[in-house]
Amino acid sequence: MKTLVPGVPLLFAGLFCSVARAQAPATFPAFPGAEGFGALATGGRGGEVVHVANLNDSGKGSFREAVSRPGHTVVFDVGGVIKTKSKIAVASNVTIAGQSAPGEGITIYGEGVSFSGSKNIIVRYVRFRQGIAGSRGGKAINVTKASDLIFDHVSALWGRWDSLGFTEGVERVTLQNSIIGQAIDPQRFGALIDGVHKVTLARNLWINNQSRHPKLKGDIQYINNVIYNWGVSGTIGGHSAAVWHQDMIGNLWIKGPASSSDKALDTFASTDTVFQRNNVVDLQPDGQLKTRPIEKSDFHGETPPTFTDAPFQTPPIAVTVQSPETTFETVAQSAGVSLHRDAVETTLIAQLRSLGTEGKIIRSEAEMGGQPEVTPVSHPADFDTDADGISDAWERQHGLNPNDIKDGPQLAPSGYSHLEEYLNSLCA
Repeated sequence: MKTLVPGVPLLFAGLFCSVARAQAPATFPAFPGAEGFGALATGGRGGEVVHVANLNDSGKGSFREAVSRPGHTVVFDVGGVIKTKSKIAVASNVTIAGQSAPGEGITIYGEGVSFSGSKNIIVRYVRFRQGIAGSRGGKAINVTKASDLIFDHVSALWGRWDSLGFTEGVERVTLQNSIIGQAIDPQRFGALIDGVHKVTLARNLWINNQSRHPKLKGDIQYINNVIYNWGVSGTIGGHSAAVWHQDMIGNLWIKGPASSSDKALDTFASTDTVFQRNNVVDLQPDGQLKTRPIEKSDFHGETPPTFTDAPFQTPPIAVTVQSPETTFETVAQSAGVSLHRDAVETTLIAQLRSLGTEGKIIRSEAEMGGQPEVTPVSHPADFDTDADGISDAWERQHGLNPNDIKDGPQLAPSGYSHLEEYLNSLCA
């Protein structure tokens, strides 16, 4: 049964997108199902549409060019793998609509993507992968000194230090329904969340990392996450001189074949102020889900954390809380780029479903067979006649003009633009 974080009203409970009912523009979510501290991001709403027309690393029609300028929505006319030789920087007030890509969707593979210094970003249904050819110390997704971002149904894999980083004053950010895992040499750590405020991590799969699933050094909501096959330790605390607050609710830890310890939770300190409720762990990697409640004694570290009886965080849109058992199925079915999972994501989900008998911490993506080759797929030439980002068929079905580019950014009665309503419908 779904419950709520005490004292926080439930506005939207959906895990998937659909056309929303009308609400005041200042309060409705980035898309139906957006929750937590980043849920009110507007991205490129009302701005121009920029089309990614090819899989080139740079130049006209490339993803790099599309995200370099602020104030627009990025849609994909092509699906496949974008191989990058240098880091890509994303400007502010941008929506990256990976669900618009045809075929198996879009993968960005190479040096990683940076959202550092950016504000007001929506990212959905994109695979971010660094790889062993990337810079030592890099990340698949890197975010520093940024605010008001939401990442939904993304995956961050093969980071050479951490696969994901939220650091240095990041605030009002949500990461939900995503996969973070398989960090590679030299460190093989999952995610560094460090020095942040008002960050929500909900319904994510953290899989096959040595440690940092993630590191919780900040004021963070950590709700309904599944942590699978940690190496030396699972989720770790902030263990710093500064006081941080971690609300940890309904999470599930499952020990795997690479887990060298029972430390699902490690490196906490008295400066970590923890509210924990309905968290469970399975320390028997035998193919069956056999959980027991997380106790205070499971929080390892030089000193115990400071436990509190009430949650610290109150986001503008509450996170819908599930039982850990329901969360397992939710994550297995929908985490990551679940509209079109590729071979890598499919393997990771199969390892999760093995319940402790399969899984591996890797040193290079070569151990997974490398980045799968994907045949590029493009929308047909008559897919979007007026280039407003909406298919002609959908425009006709909803009373819009497929020859009028101006109707895409116009607001519908729901408060979303017609373009957003179309993009939301692709996720149903």
